[in-house]
Amino acid sequence: APTPRSSAPSPRPTFDAELLRAYMKKLLQTTLQSAAWPEPRDRDRVKSWMKEIGERVKERSLEIQPRDCAKYIVMTQINENLGQGGRADMVCHWEDSDVVAQEVYSNNSIICICVAFAVRTI
Repeated sequence: APTPRSSAPSPRPTFDAELLRAYMKKLLQTTLQSAAWPEPRDRDRVKSWMKEIGERVKERSLEIQPRDCAKYIVMTQINENLGQGGRADMVCHWEDSDVVAQEVYSNNSIICICVAFAVRTI
């Protein structure tokens, strides 16, 4: 009998999510360690942090595995830290070789969540 698809090993190489996760952790710490939630007139600073983090995570993904093998999606969210709780979850339907890496950083002023997807194209 054929092996069910869900338990069959994928012939495709798997993206190294742990390598990317370690990079994300260090990147968030170094980029945001002295960051504080800005006054309303300086909110473009938050946009700049998110763009920089997203671009750098995408570039690192491309270094780990070239673009002709996968599509990369990076979502970055930064919120003011007001002591609030939060929860997020996701459900995916994808191949065994598709992966997600996520990292959360917070200090007394901000909370940053970065989620990166590597979805195989071949």
